[in-house]
Order: sequence, then structure tokens, then C-alpha cells
Amino acid sequence: MFTIKNKLGLHARAAATFVRLSNRFSSDIKLIKDGYEVDGKSILGVLSLAAVKGSQVEVIVSGEDAQKAFEEIKSLIENGFGEGIQDED
Repeated sequence: MFTIKNKLGLHARAAATFVRLSNRFSSDIKLIKDGYEVDGKSILGVLSLAAVKGSQVEVIVSGEDAQKAFEEIKSLIENGFGEGIQDED
């Protein structure tokens, strides 16, 4: 389970970055928020989560390159999708 830390949450640019990374792997990648599961390789799916700052998301990766995919996705989320992380609004 990961917490979305960047100020604007999983908005269009962050979602596009996530999907671009996900599509580099052959593994299936799913994102789950509040019981709602989407394809991590679909921009519309990822945006439909409406994951704002502080949202909890689960990432499920399965396939031959799952470990590498998970590690890179973990790093992307933990580093605020390359947008920086602010502790205070």
C-alpha cells in the first residue's frame, strides 16, 4: 500500500508518467483504491481513481518482469512522480 504524496495527487501529468512507466513492462499492473481496481497501463483507468494527495493505493504486479516493475513503480510513487513532495500545503 502506498500513499500518494505529491501536492496535486495522481493528476494527468503524474498519471501519464505512471502509465508510461507501466507500459515499459510486460507484466500486468493493477492499481486499487478504495476497492476500485484499474489497469495501470490505461491512462483513463488511472485517472478514474481520482487519487488525491493522501490517498492510499495498492499496486499489484504479476508477470515475468514483475519484481523490476514493482521496484520502479514503488520508486516513482514514493518520489512524488518526479514532482517533488511537500510536507505542508
